[in-house]
Amino acid sequence: MSSNPRRLTRRPSEAKLGGVCAGIAEYTGVDITLVRVAWIVLSIWPGAVVLGVVAYVALWILMPTADSSTTEVAPSRRLLRSRSDRRIAGVCGGLADYFDLDSTIVRVVWVILTIVPCAIIFGVLAYIVAWLVIPSEPAATLQPSPSTP
Repeated sequence: MSSNPRRLTRRPSEAKLGGVCAGIAEYTGVDITLVRVAWIVLSIWPGAVVLGVVAYVALWILMPTADSSTTEVAPSRRLLRSRSDRRIAGVCGGLADYFDLDSTIVRVVWVILTIVPCAIIFGVLAYIVAWLVIPSEPAATLQPSPSTP
C-alpha cells in the first residue's frame, strides 16, 4: 500500500477560475482543455446550468488546494483544434486526433446528437463553446530550404 495516495486537489496555479477542472485533469491524467469543455457542455445541457454552477462552487469549496511542492505532470497529448482537418473550426478534427478516431465518425456522431429533438440549440451552442475553449494547434513553421551551390 502506498504511503502517499493520490489526492484530488484544486490547482489554482493552472486555473481559469478556481482550479477545479485543472485538479480533475491532473488527477485523471486527461488534458485540462477536455475537462473544461466537458464541464461547460454538461453544464449548458438544457436545465443543468444552475446545477453545473452549483457543483463547480461546491467542488471549489470542498477540494483542498494542491501543495506547491507537488510536481505537475503534463499530459502526453493535448486537445487542440485541427488546422488541417477542419470543416468549420477544427473542433471535430481535433477531437478525432485526440481520441485517435476517424474525423468523419466524430462529425457524424456530433450531427446525430445535435439533431435529436430539442437538442439542436444545445449541439450548436456546445460546438461554439468548444470552438472558444479548445486552443488551435500551432501553425506549421516553414523551414528555409538549403540553397544548392
